[in-house]
Amino acid sequence: MSAMELAYRKTATQGASGFGLLVALYDTLAGDLRRAAEAERGNNIEKRCREVNHALLVIAHLEDWVHRGGGGELADQLLVFYASLRRLMIEAQAKRSAVMLEQQMTLVLSIRRTWHELEARNTSNTETPAWAQIQVFPGGAEQHFERSTLSWSA
Repeated sequence: MSAMELAYRKTATQGASGFGLLVALYDTLAGDLRRAAEAERGNNIEKRCREVNHALLVIAHLEDWVHRGGGGELADQLLVFYASLRRLMIEAQAKRSAVMLEQQMTLVLSIRRTWHELEARNTSNTETPAWAQIQVFPGGAEQHFERSTLSWSA
């Protein structure tokens, strides 16, 4: 990450709302996945591993945030998403698949867009909390991931 990117992120997070911080973390995660895919295409395994490791750290921070906030069905969906994302990132590394990393980046950007939209709605609508309006998996998580592969506990 360049010095300019670091300065931008520092400025973006200063005074940011909870949604703003989420958006920044999702931006970081998407960037990590993009750089990991580029490194895989360039056969730079060390850089790919470094980027994926950082992405895993970001996911851990996101999961920690979910645990602290507790959010019923939304929290459950996010935890399933993060577990699946982590599993698929590791699978992409094993298969050396830049395409799989890019697919995960697309999912991350989709949820990032939702958080960003909710942040905008939250500033203009105070009737229903914006977090209560998010649906990580429209139609249910089962349509997106196999439930059986996510049944582990720590």
